[in-house]
Amino acid sequence: MNIDHVMKLMDRKKTSHKGENGNALVIGGSEEFTTAPALAALAAMRAGCDAATVAAPEKVAWTINMLSLDLMTIKIPGDTLNIKNVKDALRVAEFYDAVLIGNGITRRGDKFCHTFVRKCMKPKIIDADALKALSFKDFSNAIVTAHETELEIMLVNSGKEFLLQKLRASNYKERAEILQGNLRYFLQNNNVLLVKGATDMIISRNKVAFNRTGNQGMTKAGTGDILAGLCLGFLSKTGDMFKSAVAASFINGFVGDKLLDAKKGYTFIASDILLDMEKLQKSAEELGDRERVVLKRKADVKRKEDEARAKIVAKEKAEKSKEKLRLEKERLIIKKKLAKEKEIERIKKDKVKSQLMKQKLAEKKKKEAEKKKALTLKKKALAAKKKEKEANRRKKLAEMKKKVASKKSTAKKKVVKKKSATKKKPSKKKAASKKKPAAKKKAVSRKKVVKKKATKKKSKKKK
Repeated sequence: MNIDHVMKLMDRKKTSHKGENGNALVIGGSEEFTTAPALAALAAMRAGCDAATVAAPEKVAWTINMLSLDLMTIKIPGDTLNIKNVKDALRVAEFYDAVLIGNGITRRGDKFCHTFVRKCMKPKIIDADALKALSFKDFSNAIVTAHETELEIMLVNSGKEFLLQKLRASNYKERAEILQGNLRYFLQNNNVLLVKGATDMIISRNKVAFNRTGNQGMTKAGTGDILAGLCLGFLSKTGDMFKSAVAASFINGFVGDKLLDAKKGYTFIASDILLDMEKLQKSAEELGDRERVVLKRKADVKRKEDEARAKIVAKEKAEKSKEKLRLEKERLIIKKKLAKEKEIERIKKDKVKSQLMKQKLAEKKKKEAEKKKALTLKKKALAAKKKEKEANRRKKLAEMKKKVASKKSTAKKKVVKKKSATKKKPSKKKAASKKKPAAKKKAVSRKKVVKKKATKKKSKKKK
């Protein structure tokens, strides 16, 4: 962000009316820190909002009325803000566009801050002692403006003490990454974290910005209150939390740098920042003129450099094209040589292959001849075996015929003997009459058996 962007945030419409550019409320103050809320409210007015009101204990509010004619005050009964004042404060906050709480409130108002921050749904800026009683889980729709010690207290309250050592040992970019990665719940609730330091870090859910404006004189009392007030003024006017935080951080440091140049040292104080913001428009114009001159010079220098580079590039391209042509010629020559060598090698390989093929064919023919010889020998051996088997079969058939003939002759002899035996016994008629047919049956049966065997043998011979 630069001064032009900030001036755009501070611009007003020609047709704007009272209250359209923001109505801000500051809650805080105590007997010890009377002017802290007044500085914040005046800074909000300087940032461009239409009206700023301070809600503070009665004595503090009357004192602020004496300090400035431009600020309105709401007198809260009592010396400090306590939990009894929360309902009244919430009811009052409904009439404002944005609320700042914490400036000069002291730790006696911890309970008030805790309950108010959790219950108030308006856009908020939480600063100073209000942060020390809260954890990151308590915020929603808020800009948290904390310096390093306040950030450490909040991390301890949130149970994230393990981050302290990492943050101390890292640079500002690494710190922003660590915080964005470990405070996701806080950032997802529409919160923005502004960590004040030598380089301010502004962290939202999706964005991270760094502000390097400012100097060592910004450590003086009241500059933090002015930063919170600037956030309040921009937020009540625009409603954009991230842009408001970035613009407030930039403007606070920018005016501090201008004062450092004007005073020629660190003698300026926080109220000087408020006074010097009157000259902001003029300084923005002067800065714009200076930037335009510087930009023109840079553009001229860049144009000349580009022309010189273009000439150098053109020469390099011409040299490269010549070099490419030379290399291509050399490559063609080398390719031709390689092609000839490859052709010679191919011819040699073909000759070797043809010789190997001839040898393989000769070996195949030898193997085939050997196989044929082996087959003829096998056929001869099989024929001899068949002849032997045939001779053995014939021998066995002759032997079987002889056995059958001998059996037939023995069977005939037995039949003749039985017939002779039956003729010699005539006295036993009954017995003979009973036995004769039986003998005939047996003879018949034997004859049938002999005939069956003979038929079987004949069938074998036919086979």
